Amino acid sequence: MADLGRRPQRAFIGSFTAAGGPGIVAAAVDPHSGALTVLSSVNTLADPAYLALSPGGGMLYAVSETADGAVAAYSVAGDVPEQVGPPVPVDASGPTHLSVCDGHVLTANYGSGSVTAVPVRADGTLAPAASGVLRHSGAGPHTRRQQGPHAHQVQADPSGRWVVSVDLGTDSVRVCDLRDGKPVLHRESALRPGSGPRHLAFHPGGGHAYVVNELTPTVTVCRWDAPDGSLKPLAEVPVLPGAPAGDAYPSGIAVSPDGRFVWTATRGEDVLSVFAVEGGGEALRLIGTVPCAGRWPRALAASAGFLYVANERSGDVTWFALDEATGLPRCGGSIRVPAASCVVLG
Repeated sequence: MADLGRRPQRAFIGSFTAAGGPGIVAAAVDPHSGALTVLSSVNTLADPAYLALSPGGGMLYAVSETADGAVAAYSVAGDVPEQVGPPVPVDASGPTHLSVCDGHVLTANYGSGSVTAVPVRADGTLAPAASGVLRHSGAGPHTRRQQGPHAHQVQADPSGRWVVSVDLGTDSVRVCDLRDGKPVLHRESALRPGSGPRHLAFHPGGGHAYVVNELTPTVTVCRWDAPDGSLKPLAEVPVLPGAPAGDAYPSGIAVSPDGRFVWTATRGEDVLSVFAVEGGGEALRLIGTVPCAGRWPRALAASAGFLYVANERSGDVTWFALDEATGLPRCGGSIRVPAASCVVLG
């Protein structure tokens, strides 16, 4: 008998409207095959490049990755996302990632090198950001990409106590508190100069994190101390079995729900890398790479048994069944989404 109280799983896909993307796409997820079926799309926000669901799954939030920078809220109670209220400015340029934490939507603003906290009202709509902005500072040795800070991701840690922001421009991860609606710096953890950290994913055990680096094709394995709010780099592991022919541009990273595997995407090679998690989370072993079945894989999303890839330049989202023993993905199919930039499951 079907569970009438359980909402069918859906996927929400962001895209770059300036490059011909349809805006935000909603798709149904087949629980047995992982296949996606497009339900609807809405084009009410410029370049909704990254999306995040509310804890209850009833609201969807999207950045507008533009020079002005904004975030918007959508009700997803039905199959068609409905924008609720006007976009809220984030007082920054190029917001490229967002997450929901402690009654706020947090945005990582690549262009401005900052993090903004936008309050969420009780009904899920957004209030003005006011003064909730933490501006990063610093630079790195890469003369073209690291002339200043470039916040690329922001999220809560597994304990919910801290906010972590990954900065490609300063080769660091910042750990923050949310105080009176503003991110306040607690500690900054330095990664190898020139590595260009892009995104971080926590191990479900809560004691480790893995940072995929964009300027060098590596993952940095870190120990995470939640009581202390500290991140300690332990090792750096290549994402490719050999040296790339040119710039590799690693992008997305995902950890399996059971904590046994880590996957990364590399745009310059159009491949997915598969790592076995060893040593209780303190080590990654590269198992192999497989084609992403598209071009320019920008972001990943993982569920129990399936992996989803947003391929920006081929304009599609592919799904893969995961081998239970090895974690290796096997392509199952794709849907057309021009300029696809991210996938979230809920």
